[in-house]
Amino acid sequence: MFSTKIIGFTKVTKCLWTNTNNAPRLSANLMRFSTSGVNKDRYYTNKHEWIDVNNKIGTVGISHYAQDALGDVVYAELPAIGTEVKIKDECGALESVKAASELYSPVSGKVIEINSQVETRPALINQSCYENGWLFKLELSSPEEISNLMNEEQYAEFIKRDHSE
Repeated sequence: MFSTKIIGFTKVTKCLWTNTNNAPRLSANLMRFSTSGVNKDRYYTNKHEWIDVNNKIGTVGISHYAQDALGDVVYAELPAIGTEVKIKDECGALESVKAASELYSPVSGKVIEINSQVETRPALINQSCYENGWLFKLELSSPEEISNLMNEEQYAEFIKRDHSE
């Protein structure tokens, strides 16, 4: 069995490769989650959705912790463009080889774009949950709702406290 550690806010369950001295080394994809590379505009729900806000537009996805817990994502059902959602509304679903999980909107707004690549290649969520594996974009109707979400440091503590193994 692999050991489990929290590095930044990312749960790491295995070493992805070793260097020439056979010392464990993390991939560049996981190294970006160190606390020195904190994204000040990304916020999290206690259901592990994230939203990255730029003005009144929010990009929504699931956290690294969530995609790791789900396992290999094989299907993504995303909300339709134009859908009005309220904070905590169920707005889609993800299915993996291990489980199915509902998606909840982290804030209220109108869906203005979906990541159609994720619908055809759901594995993007596992490969790049913060960049290429985002799910949809919202035009926020109540930007003040962001203050109810966790920032990256708070989310890291949430995972350590409530989800340690």
